[in-house]
Amino acid sequence: MSEAEKLKAEVLQAQQNSDIASLYMLEGRAHDTFDEKTLQSFYMNILDLALERLTDTLEAHRVMDMNEVQDFATLRALYEYAIEHYDAGKLHDASALFEVLSGLSNDKKFSAALKFHWIASKEELSFDDFLSNIADIDATQEAGTFYISCFNNKAQKLLDSSKIDAE
Repeated sequence: MSEAEKLKAEVLQAQQNSDIASLYMLEGRAHDTFDEKTLQSFYMNILDLALERLTDTLEAHRVMDMNEVQDFATLRALYEYAIEHYDAGKLHDASALFEVLSGLSNDKKFSAALKFHWIASKEELSFDDFLSNIADIDATQEAGTFYISCFNNKAQKLLDSSKIDAE
């Protein structure tokens, strides 16, 4: 069995188990092994599973626990999906996703950070402007979070001047 066949079997098993965390663990090998089309399919599978878990979570009226591996992986996948929308200029869609995500986790730091994302996209601040004027990318990298978690002084001004009730 070739390396690609072994990897496909592992990916299929993780998908059948709805195991988003395992799929993320296979991500590096997927990049090294799969062609672009297969890689796109790999990420679509992660997103499909994350959206399914989102629906289940909302229907159960619960919040996701950042300390639970599948919830963590789900939040990461949904965050990446929201960022893709934001980067593509789909501000309304990104804003709606950030709003949902800000209330989806029991992690106060994650929820607070997502409020900045939500307000910036709702106020139609471009993603590039968000990155250069609101986010503190260096501090975020030092913090080691999968999401933009650190912000500069302009972020609080954005929050204060927003028409959105951030609480």
